[in-house]
Amino acid sequence: MANKFVFLPPQSSLVSRWIPRLLDSAPGWTIATPESTDDTKRELADADAAFGTMNPELIAAARKLRWLQAPAAAPDAGYYFDELIAHPTKVTNFREIYNDHISVQILTYILSFTKHTHLYRDYQSERDWHKLDAPNHEIFLPESTVLIVGVGGIGTETAKLCKALGMHVLGIDARREDKPEWVDDMFGPEQLDAQLPNADFVVLTIPHTPSTEGLFNASKFALMKDSALFINIGRGMTTKLDDLNDALRSGGIAGAALDVYEIEPLPADHPLWDAPNTILTPHIAAQGGRHLEERRFEIVLENFRHFAAGEPLRNEVDKANWF
Repeated sequence: MANKFVFLPPQSSLVSRWIPRLLDSAPGWTIATPESTDDTKRELADADAAFGTMNPELIAAARKLRWLQAPAAAPDAGYYFDELIAHPTKVTNFREIYNDHISVQILTYILSFTKHTHLYRDYQSERDWHKLDAPNHEIFLPESTVLIVGVGGIGTETAKLCKALGMHVLGIDARREDKPEWVDDMFGPEQLDAQLPNADFVVLTIPHTPSTEGLFNASKFALMKDSALFINIGRGMTTKLDDLNDALRSGGIAGAALDVYEIEPLPADHPLWDAPNTILTPHIAAQGGRHLEERRFEIVLENFRHFAAGEPLRNEVDKANWF
């Protein structure tokens, strides 16, 4: 008997491109693409698997569901609600496909803070021949320490790039017990406060979970060097923006680069827009061209095959902890 897969609405244009390839490469499946809520509930009633975002009404209808593919590596807040966590379905995500793109974005921030290209670009727009004085241009990366908070795929790739520049690399991770080749020392989350004063750069790649929400607040910024630079590229809800703004304006830390925000889009009147030595990008670090669609497809196809064979699924999530 064929397994049934449902692409939940709203469906992106990739669905029409994926379906014939999935059916050709993983026979033994039927695929449904409902558009209305009522049609979706009917299709979910006998579905084995699905792709997209659920809600309590839909998960109640999905009595047979045993696999749900999340639409992102770290879905938006609210994706993992109580009824989904309690449901027997397994959830998988798209982690690992962005490692190279996001680590390069992090390196871009580090190099900008080192060579001040973001500041010189501002002077260029004003046609101002302006050379920055000390303490600018005094960061020497081979003598600098980076603390990577979250040493998963993105954190490991970032460690590799930082080590290639000669930096001393420290890692904090809640799950990982092994030490990647490019990390000098690894610690658990209970050591975060002790390691923050050692870092010249603090890089967050952690997901938004019950334990990381609001993790970086005034107390964490107070532990950092006043010369330290803060980078958040994981999830915006891990960092209190008002506390970060206060730390930047008081000189508690020397600068910050963000691609993710506690509020998105960042409101036009938020004071962080013109905080000193701050780089803001609009949640674009994971963008990497058309080949990312192929990486997503390969994960879905791999799990089509694993599910049909009764094998463990790739990228299974701990639902209660959201990652």
